Amino acid sequence: MKPVALISGGAGDLAQAIRMELEAQGWQVHAPRHAQMDVTDKSQVQSVIGGLKRLDLLIHNAGFLRDAPMLRMTEEDFDAVLRVHLRGAFLCAQAALRLMVRQRQGHIVMIGSFSALSGPFGQANYAAAKAGIIGLTQSLAAEYGPRSIRANCVLPGILETKMTRNLLDDAVQYQRILSAHTLGRLNTVQDTARFIAFLHGMGNVSGQVFQLDSRVSRWS
Repeated sequence: MKPVALISGGAGDLAQAIRMELEAQGWQVHAPRHAQMDVTDKSQVQSVIGGLKRLDLLIHNAGFLRDAPMLRMTEEDFDAVLRVHLRGAFLCAQAALRLMVRQRQGHIVMIGSFSALSGPFGQANYAAAKAGIIGLTQSLAAEYGPRSIRANCVLPGILETKMTRNLLDDAVQYQRILSAHTLGRLNTVQDTARFIAFLHGMGNVSGQVFQLDSRVSRWS
């Protein structure tokens, strides 16, 4: 029987790379797009995930940016980003756990961000949501580890995707971003996908946060 994975935000470049990697390794992969599963809508999430007969791996990848300096950020800007990233993570994990608890095994991977650690300018909403995802991941790991269910958070780094195109098309901004990386280059969606597949195979790892680029996070 093929292992089963579900990736939220299935239309994204990272989701498609993960899908290709897992399918190449023999997985059955569901990657619903926003129109098929709005992660902020509990009934849609429960319908899609609850409709599966089993689920071995959930990857919460859905997300978007609505950056603005704090005094220009509207309540809707703030709430919308938290709804997709953090509420979406909660709803997807809750639906997945109903299957995984019955199976007594499963793995939840949350796509996080270095922004959760660095709190960059103009990303109060995104940084807050991604910081919340780290806390959520570790709580899930603590609660469901005794049932052999794992939870980990992956920080892919700034990837060249549709979501970051406007940011990376600015040559000055692009060089500034590269200068923060000790290797002077960005991570890729393909390497992120390979890492997630590898991480799933490490059955004794849970409650961890993995940063996949070369930015150095200083000790506080």
